[in-house]
Amino acid sequence: MLQLSLLPAATATPAPGPVSKPAALPPTRVKAALADYARWVTLLDKSGRVSGFATAVVVNGNVVFEDSIGKADVGSGAPVTPDTVFRVASLSKAFASALAGLLVRDGNFTWDTRIAEVLPFFKLKDDAATSRLSVRDLLSQRTGLPHNTYDRRLESNTSYEELVRELDQIDLTCEVGECYGYQNIAFSLLGDVVYARTGDFYDHQVAKRLFHPLGMKSASYGLTALEDSPSWARPHRHRGGHFVALAPKPNYYQISPAAGVNASLRDMERWLIAQMGKRPDVLPGVLLDVLHAPVVSTPDQLRFNAWRRTRLRDADYALGWRVYNYAGNTLIYHAGAVEGYRAIIAFLPRFDAGVVMLWNCSCAAPSGLLPMLVDRLLGLPHVDWADLETSAQRVAHRRRR
Repeated sequence: MLQLSLLPAATATPAPGPVSKPAALPPTRVKAALADYARWVTLLDKSGRVSGFATAVVVNGNVVFEDSIGKADVGSGAPVTPDTVFRVASLSKAFASALAGLLVRDGNFTWDTRIAEVLPFFKLKDDAATSRLSVRDLLSQRTGLPHNTYDRRLESNTSYEELVRELDQIDLTCEVGECYGYQNIAFSLLGDVVYARTGDFYDHQVAKRLFHPLGMKSASYGLTALEDSPSWARPHRHRGGHFVALAPKPNYYQISPAAGVNASLRDMERWLIAQMGKRPDVLPGVLLDVLHAPVVSTPDQLRFNAWRRTRLRDADYALGWRVYNYAGNTLIYHAGAVEGYRAIIAFLPRFDAGVVMLWNCSCAAPSGLLPMLVDRLLGLPHVDWADLETSAQRVAHRRRR
């Protein structure tokens, strides 16, 4: 389904309040960008390089483009729709930081609350580091731990409870607060902090304070909730020239703050609109300013792939978000991946334009659509970052043979 008109169902009426007016993109450029994006999504569909995919573009608080292609389950033939629920993986981190900000506002803790003061079991290898680590350090990936500490053990079915109690066995790469080291296990200590300070489960707090107020009707946590959804996307693997549906793995559901959210495209449209400042009744602008402010440099992002090497001038981590200098413009961004699922969300605050993408395979091709759309919106030279034209030519050649 393709729509190039406004979709008011995804746009809630915000509470009254001051809203800073962003710079306007030329309407003709936006129209051309959306037309190109629609064409690229069609090329992606024809290329056979993705099992199922759903995407939306938001401009000025309205969904101006929405499309879904492919299969939620190649076995049953069920199609992906805007209401199909996906795992959004590390896009979950922004829900964690938003909830933390609301609890800071309500006085449950502060950004500088020390983790060890709240969680007696918590310990790093260095006693001084243990006593220093704060909520802000946790959410900005400044724990001092090596990148992705214990992720492989989590994937091998070691429990979260065991892993967090063994963080004291890991040598730190720097002092707490001094460098960037991306975490999933340690990041999820926020869930324990929330329970300790509210007496309520983390997942319930997110549902009560974020999902429900924003109208994210199908958003949830956990494997059971995913599989109970009326329409949900199975993970897929490309094998023998075609996609095969898999059973979703439960491992990363153990760490809800880092990677536990299930959501549909329609849910994520509402989330993007709120993050872009259009729901101050739920996420006040003063909180968003804190969540999106760069905290620590992430130079690895500048070398990660071709479009980053070409377009990015600087890269930082904020609180559950990445902040890129994209050809001189701020891009608020995060990507996520667990086996058989990938997701991207990004927006240009200056121009009040953003995009969300969800797909159900570990395929790289869709991620190239993000810089292609951003380039088009910014009026930059076109580069086929997703290799769509070449792929389409290869497919057409095979069909002619």
